[in-house]
Order: sequence, then structure tokens, then C-alpha cells
Amino acid sequence: MIERKFVASNMKEFMVQEFISNTLKGAEHSHTKIQRTPLGEKVVIYSSRPGLVVGRKGQNIKQLTKALKKNFNLENPQIEISEVAIPFLDSQIMAEKIVNYLERFGTSKFKGIGHKIMSEVMKAQAMGIEILISGKIPSSRSKTWRFYQGYLKKCGDIALTGVDTAHAVAKLKTGVIGIKVSIMPPGTKLPDHIELLDEKQEIVEEVKEEAAEEVKEKPKKEEAKEKPKKAKKDEKARTKKDE
Repeated sequence: MIERKFVASNMKEFMVQEFISNTLKGAEHSHTKIQRTPLGEKVVIYSSRPGLVVGRKGQNIKQLTKALKKNFNLENPQIEISEVAIPFLDSQIMAEKIVNYLERFGTSKFKGIGHKIMSEVMKAQAMGIEILISGKIPSSRSKTWRFYQGYLKKCGDIALTGVDTAHAVAKLKTGVIGIKVSIMPPGTKLPDHIELLDEKQEIVEEVKEEAAEEVKEKPKKEEAKEKPKKAKKDEKARTKKDE
């Protein structure tokens, strides 16, 4: 069936993306796309630090190509790296940053980490951000801490298409900590947004006093001209009656 082929290709793409994100930890990996070409599969890796992805003399890319051929049966994978323009608007990169900070500094500074990431995202002119950190922080009981700022849609079609959401996991001595980052990028079209069109302004000029007086005098002159004409007509009518 055609549906099974689509499902299998999407599953394969997801597994490749998960494998690359696990192997490229610390390189601020955003996402991966697979494009099928006549020469083979083209794997595009999006990252904010492409130098770490490439490695010294392209060593990381060589290892990746070998692993992709072996684990996923790709005939001729061509790896291409593209840099993310604004990493602070990418939820996956921000979630990975929080994981790196927690694994480096521990859970004692988790509030400072959350506020720092939140301020950096809002400085990049995002409409809103929400960070959820759940786990044994800071006590022995699990708890969910929420950091939010700005405007963020939680339901409807925009919550699915207009909000960038990512999940990550930090492995610490106390246990596993889950991180969820949701960012609404700038330029998201909301259904209640209304744009007002500029109407053409009609300029009304004031009539000067002299022009107004001339307009008043004209009908008086016309009336004066019409009076002798009426008088002549009346005289002709009287002469005809006398005859």
C-alpha cells in the first residue's frame, strides 16, 4: 500500500534525525531533513554551530556517513550542513542549551538558567515563550517549574502550526529531568489581527470672502437683466389685447 510506504519513510526520517541529534550533542542541532535525489539521499543538518558538526578536517561527517550507511541502509548519503540564522527563535536549540547548562552547573541554578534563556529569546523579538522544567528540582520530590513571558497560543490551529515546540532530557545524578520549550516566533498571523487600510483624504479648500461676494452679485445682475425682458413681454401682450 502507498500509505505504508509514506509511514515507513517518515519513520526512517525520524529515526535518522534522532540518531544524528544523539551523536551531535553539544553542537546545537536543530533538525534534519532527508531529500531523495538521483545520486542518493541528501541529508541536510541544521545547526547554529556548523563548525562542531563538521569537526576537524571533516572527521565527524565521515563518521556520520559510515554510520548512516551501516544503521539505515542508505546507499550514498550526502551530508549538507546549513546554519540556523537566528538560533534564539529555535526551540530545539534552546532546549539543548538548557540541558547543557543543567548538566554543567547542576540543579542549584535552574531558575537563573530559565530566566536567562527566556530573556535571550524575547530579545530576539519573539512574541512569547514558555519553558517547563519537570523533575526532582530542587527537592527529592518531582515538581514542574514554569517560566513564561509574552503572548503564546495554547489551543487552536495556531498552537499546532504557529508555535515551535521541542522536548529534551537532561540526565543528572538525582534523576532524569524533562524540558519543554515553546516559542511563538515574530510574524505569526493571528486570526484576531486586523489591518486597517489607509483611506484617501479629501481636502476641502476654504472659499475666500471675495469669491463668495462675486457669487452673490452674479444672480443679482442676472435678475436685473431679466426684469426689462419681462416688462417688454407684458407690454406686447397688452397692445395685442387693445387691438
